[in-house]
Amino acid sequence: MNIRRNLIWIVPAAIAGITVVMFIGGQIVMRLWNWLLPPMFGWHAITFWQAFGLLALCRILFGGFGSHGSGRSGMRGNMRERMAQRMAERTAERVKNMTPEERELFERRLRECGGYGPSTGAGTGPAPSAG
Repeated sequence: MNIRRNLIWIVPAAIAGITVVMFIGGQIVMRLWNWLLPPMFGWHAITFWQAFGLLALCRILFGGFGSHGSGRSGMRGNMRERMAQRMAERTAERVKNMTPEERELFERRLRECGGYGPSTGAGTGPAPSAG
């Protein structure tokens, strides 16, 4: 019962808040555009609705204007962590099943690919010249 009573106030307040934020965003884009671009490049001034559409287009194309701590970005971070963990597990399993020669070759290539330079182990670099 309490939740339903809270929703009666939260939903209209959220809708009003979203409307205000959208209005402010459209106004900011419109005023910045009309202040900067017509004098600099000779482009036409835009209306509020054009600015709002531009704001929406940027949101769709670039995914910005949101807080970086939102649940969505948190899910992406968690997905990256899970993928990295799976890859590490699979790599460890593959390395465990390799022969010593395959493991040495794998580690050498991994060091070279990772930008750490050639390994200092025996037989991993060019042979010294005799003269």
